[in-house]
Amino acid sequence: MNWAHEFGAADGYADYEESDFGGSVGLGDRPALVVVDLINAFTDPETKLGSDVTGVVEQTARLLAAFRDRDLPRYFTTVAFEESYGDAGRFVEKVPALRELRLGTEAVAVDDRVAPEGDERVVLKKYASAFFGTDLATELTTHGADTLVVAGVTTSGCVRATAVDSLQHGYRTVVPADAVGDRAEGPHRANLYDIDAKYGDVVTTDAVLEHLSTDG
Repeated sequence: MNWAHEFGAADGYADYEESDFGGSVGLGDRPALVVVDLINAFTDPETKLGSDVTGVVEQTARLLAAFRDRDLPRYFTTVAFEESYGDAGRFVEKVPALRELRLGTEAVAVDDRVAPEGDERVVLKKYASAFFGTDLATELTTHGADTLVVAGVTTSGCVRATAVDSLQHGYRTVVPADAVGDRAEGPHRANLYDIDAKYGDVVTTDAVLEHLSTDG
């Protein structure tokens, strides 16, 4: 999908279209999948942090099935804090709703619809990026990954931060637009545009699955 065309020059993106932004990095030889924060607190619309991301969950489930079928690396993330919130830094001051994310509660468990299987890891993080303060980069190196496919929530928060750090760690970065979501359409679309212009390839779940099928 051409995200510059999706937004249109009237939205102030003409300069991007006319400059050398938005090149394609593609998928490498060994992609890994990271499912960002599809935990109950974010997938339940009744919580302070949640919204209806049914479509995101469904598309992520398709990606998981394909990666499992090909035995490609896959990881999940969750955000959870101690009772004291001493490990939440200023994050919990900026977003008080994060107090819902208590270690050991159902709120921080991965949604059953995309639950980990077997030895699939859930990486515990405290901030937005799946890389910050975690051993995800070590895991990816250990498993020989050269590409990170990022799914989950939210597009403007943890997905974007993970995509930026993925690039900065040297990985080809791919974000399926229909497998990520946000609480509002505006931030979702704007951040997809920004990711595609600067940090990774914004594609569709079908495009990722087609590549895996052709490659495998």
